[in-house]
Amino acid sequence: MKKDLFSKKANIYEKDDKRVSNVDNIANAISNNVELDKNMSLMDFGSGTGLLLERIAPYVRKITGIDISSSMNSELIKKKESLPCELDVLEIDMELESLKENFDGIISSMTMHHIKDIDSLFVKFYSNIRAGGFLAISDLDLEDGSFHTEDTGVHHFGFDREAIAEAAKKAKFQNVKVIDASIVEKPHGKYPVFLLTATKNV
Repeated sequence: MKKDLFSKKANIYEKDDKRVSNVDNIANAISNNVELDKNMSLMDFGSGTGLLLERIAPYVRKITGIDISSSMNSELIKKKESLPCELDVLEIDMELESLKENFDGIISSMTMHHIKDIDSLFVKFYSNIRAGGFLAISDLDLEDGSFHTEDTGVHHFGFDREAIAEAAKKAKFQNVKVIDASIVEKPHGKYPVFLLTATKNV
């Protein structure tokens, strides 16, 4: 079993105003660039405490949160009764396991840099999205490694936008676009955040 790298952070995770503001921006970017409706069932990959999914919840029928951190999942489950959509929470490692369930879309915020093999993950995403569905994932632009000040299992210091778009295309996604989503300001610098959107053709 992997060590829970967020065990000491989960209960204070949402006390970081800049983190919350960043997810606000990402959620707005998703809702402005993807058509959401109340019949949809989505996956939130790397759902954490649910910062992103609770902002998307009013627009869809159901969200399945996927995260490997039991402490983060525990915080998310506390929100279940207050969310305006159905919620499932699955504690699985999608780098090692596969899901049989299909979704109308997959959303994700600031999780891809924790994934070693993003090419393989995009292939799994494609298989878990229904025909006509969408992908909307947000993460850091390339940075110098100074964004993270502690070890939370970081495999990428952000991403080159063209390279991550190519990874999505290689997995057969269509209509791949990468746009500005947010900027995270820290004492030692500003870190741009992108949103990648794509579709799985009917």
